[in-house]
Amino acid sequence: MDKLAILTTFIHNIVVFNIPLLYGTVGEIVVEKSGSLNLGVEGIMAVGAIFGYIIGCYANSLGVGIAVAFLAGAMCGLLFAALTVSLQANQNITGLTLTTFGLGIYFFVGNGLKARGWPVMADYSNIKNGFADIAIPGLSEIPLLGRGLFTHNILVYLGVAIAVAMWWYLNHSVPGLKLRAVGENPGSADSVGINVKRFKYLHICLGCGIMGIGGYYMGLNMSGSFNSSCWINGYGWIAVALVIFANWNPALAILGTFVFGFFNTLRVSGSSLASAFPGALGWLVKIPTQVYQALPFIITAIVLFASSVKNKQNSGQPGALGLNYFREER
Repeated sequence: MDKLAILTTFIHNIVVFNIPLLYGTVGEIVVEKSGSLNLGVEGIMAVGAIFGYIIGCYANSLGVGIAVAFLAGAMCGLLFAALTVSLQANQNITGLTLTTFGLGIYFFVGNGLKARGWPVMADYSNIKNGFADIAIPGLSEIPLLGRGLFTHNILVYLGVAIAVAMWWYLNHSVPGLKLRAVGENPGSADSVGINVKRFKYLHICLGCGIMGIGGYYMGLNMSGSFNSSCWINGYGWIAVALVIFANWNPALAILGTFVFGFFNTLRVSGSSLASAFPGALGWLVKIPTQVYQALPFIITAIVLFASSVKNKQNSGQPGALGLNYFREER
């Protein structure tokens, strides 16, 4: 493989690794803009992954898989909203419990079905073909960047489209601006006639549904091979930190997840880059693979630390994030 092909493959893989993070990050941004802090992203993505994959395969339809993954994630969001919005449960504890609950469902359903006959992705032509790469005419022919950025499966393009759509929705639509008002000061929003509870319910479910699609993408990207480890593999936790990295901006989340995808890709393609460019990148082979595996989490910790000490003047963090709203105390 020539050097240009290696670089192209490297860029292509960065996008492959960053897209599930994009779904999780954008979904969590939508949830947090309502003023709710949901730490259950890992579990929600797992639930969306397992149900989206299984039902999508049985229906032999990628579209059905996406819809089921969204609905499964939204149902988790509905549970979270019922507990935290209606019953005023602690949001941190509820989110952590939802992670445990979601992972439990993932392994319970997966192991139970595996014992009876796991659906192999290669046996379902519409799933396999629907997840194949699609080249964007013209753009995909650009040297180096063409295949790397503009030749991907439909879920990659859908993830970017959702991120851009959510950016527009939050910044330029009336419901989006109302949602931001709810997240900043629910009492003030309530006083001008905004139904705070309805906005919270709808957008928690919407954000969690987006997370569910990200989980489904990860299952498909691993060819649906079910084993002892979860498909999500910590991506949900990274997505929570990336919300801060992206400053609660869905458009910036595209850039932020691309950075994390870069370090994940180094773990897989570092040796190829070292062999293609021994003079400049030969040192990559001397780094233990465990360091590459830990890099995303190390960077996550750095992001969290930096966000705790930086000036919050230009922060996009909602003012009422993580605080339950008691209408009687308005």
